[in-house]
Amino acid sequence: MITAVYIPPDANVSLALDHLYYKISEQQQTYPEGVHIIAGDFNKACLRTVLSKFVQHVKCPTRGNNILDHVYTNIKQAYKSVSLPPLGKSDHLSLLLLPAYIPLKKRTRPIIKTINTLTEGAIAQLQDCFAHTEWSIFENEDLQIYTDAVLCYIKHCMDTVIIHKQVRIYPNCKPWMTSKVRVLLKARNAAYASGDQAKYWRARTDLKKGMKEAKMSYTKKLSQHLSASNPRRVWEGLRHITKYKDSRSRTEIGASLAEKLNYFFARFENTSFPTTNITPITSPAEFGSDTQILTLQEQQVRTVFRAVHQRKAAGPDGIPGKVLKNCAEQLSMVFTKLFNRSLSEATVPYCLKSTTIAPLPKSTTINSLNDYRPIALTPVVTKCFEKLVQKHIKDFLPPSMDPCQFLYKANKSTEDAISNALHSSLQHLENPGTSVRMLFIDFSSAFNTIIPNIFVAKLINLNLPPTTCGWIKDFLTICPQAVRFGDKRSSTLMLSTGSPQGCVLSPLLFTIYTHDCIPIPRSNKIIKFADDTTLVGLIHNNDDAAYRDEVCHLSEWCDDHNLSLNIKKTKMVIDFRRSRNAPSPLCIKGAEVERVPSFKFLGIYISEDLSWTINTTALVKKAQQRLYFLRVLKWNRLQTNLLVSFYRAVIESVMTYAIPVWYAGCTVADKNRYQRVIRAAEKVIGCTLPSLDTIALQRCLTRARTISRDIYHPNHYLFAMLPSGKRFRSLSCRTDRLRKSFFPWAIRTLNGQKNQPY
Repeated sequence: MITAVYIPPDANVSLALDHLYYKISEQQQTYPEGVHIIAGDFNKACLRTVLSKFVQHVKCPTRGNNILDHVYTNIKQAYKSVSLPPLGKSDHLSLLLLPAYIPLKKRTRPIIKTINTLTEGAIAQLQDCFAHTEWSIFENEDLQIYTDAVLCYIKHCMDTVIIHKQVRIYPNCKPWMTSKVRVLLKARNAAYASGDQAKYWRARTDLKKGMKEAKMSYTKKLSQHLSASNPRRVWEGLRHITKYKDSRSRTEIGASLAEKLNYFFARFENTSFPTTNITPITSPAEFGSDTQILTLQEQQVRTVFRAVHQRKAAGPDGIPGKVLKNCAEQLSMVFTKLFNRSLSEATVPYCLKSTTIAPLPKSTTINSLNDYRPIALTPVVTKCFEKLVQKHIKDFLPPSMDPCQFLYKANKSTEDAISNALHSSLQHLENPGTSVRMLFIDFSSAFNTIIPNIFVAKLINLNLPPTTCGWIKDFLTICPQAVRFGDKRSSTLMLSTGSPQGCVLSPLLFTIYTHDCIPIPRSNKIIKFADDTTLVGLIHNNDDAAYRDEVCHLSEWCDDHNLSLNIKKTKMVIDFRRSRNAPSPLCIKGAEVERVPSFKFLGIYISEDLSWTINTTALVKKAQQRLYFLRVLKWNRLQTNLLVSFYRAVIESVMTYAIPVWYAGCTVADKNRYQRVIRAAEKVIGCTLPSLDTIALQRCLTRARTISRDIYHPNHYLFAMLPSGKRFRSLSCRTDRLRKSFFPWAIRTLNGQKNQPY
């Protein structure tokens, strides 16, 4: 589709772009897989403000030093523009667009995968085998030998029934393609090569009919999965059709690089770290008569095995989640014995705490070892064990511990962390001569820096049972680690620092490890969500001495706890001052912290002018990109209820993330941008969708009622009842920006309900 555009210099750009948006959206809805080219004289307008998925290919000036003529397409790197002399007396240069697009089949090699299949018959054989196994023959006084024997036996039984298949996956393969369609395709190509026109027409007609039948059959299969409540198969098919989040790029890695990566990922190992004034637990004999030893029941182990995701990647032991899930009844007894022995002896066998790291490139360009992200694979059995221990640890933690840590707290989420930081800032800015600075701190591999002795001392201070403390210490020490990429594998290192990022316990352990990292003066706040840490400085009369002292104190605390500050990624983003004179630079360990106008804080962009325009632009751009997937599904004739499900999960979820925090403060123009996306989705689906106003009101009421009932929430005090007991006390707001923030808006909304507000 080619669209010619001319927008006069004195035209209303907003109206012109709105008209273009709806016309091009109609074309995309009709031809979702087509190539769309929009070219012409745009003058000052930019199509990407309303259709961010389109790419502008003209990079050279077309009139003077200005780029007034634009060419947009929905394909990245489709053309390269070359300027030519103008035609006749035109004052605009001519443009030659040279094709630069490389077909997907040429730029991406096919992938050869080995698929290990466990059929229903194989699962039945395993269940029968494990049910008749005499597990007592594996018992041994050495827990390590006992555990190894059980795991090796399960792996051996699994290997005898598993089916290995090699498949070749082409990058341009359609999900509805069947063997029948391939035969018809070959027949059409043969008829074309023969030169017989009548034969070619018949073959082409047969191919079109076969493709239509294959597509309808595939659509019917997806609908059957939906009616059978099989969401995994549905979303698999939807992603396959739309190529949603489909990445087929691979990175080749050699054995030497795998070895280097293994040592790089182990760079935080610190066996000489000073641990003075710490009395570590060293042996089970020190536990004495501990009456609080965690003892697991067979039913608990069976339940956690049954809850395992069937497609969970296997760890170093090679036992996939599908085996544990389907054989939970037969395996729960032996693993209950193993788990209870491990807990009573405060020992974790090496085979249960071993880690295999699969390096994942952070970006398409690799320049250093730091450009690889360590994805740790641990045994699925260990993950189940950790879930049971995690619940036990949570039972001993006081609800009031670290109120500004919002992870693993009931009724708390990223929304609460964002609204807490913003309300503190906005309330402080109500006073004259005030300013606020936020320091967004980035740690280098935070989970990998935990010192076991320091951590265990903190557990003891929190009154956790000695056996639990000893078990956790053993879980964190002498852990085997290796790097594997494809068929390349590094040597094994033994680590005694940190908790792998793939462990279930890692986020909880880190929150406990940092629970005593609190600000000294009340003029500062530290907001935490796992390892995402934000220091909020509430400054009076440009006196930021307390704020700078807090930064120094935080840096020293990190040094004392082996935490490594990544100063290059640490940003001082916000400086909400009326006076725009730049403050003196903030330095940490001699390195200056960069100040930026906006920052993505827990998924939301916060800007220095306290507006939500940047956040709106980012969310609308992402939502518009995903409208393409919705159009492809509509073109494949999917049912309306399936289209609505896809919209709510993929598009609406993006636009409404943390909506109670920012919606009331959005401008009318920003709200219209969101509503434009919703209207476009309504046209594609063919039914009415909930407006953003409705969603925001519902989410606001739900969040407000939850906070008002939770006495441990750090902002619960804001929801104070009036003496009548029927309404909440309104918050005093001098400025409009505070009045339109979450908490004042939530209280007004609750008080406006006809029924009881709480």
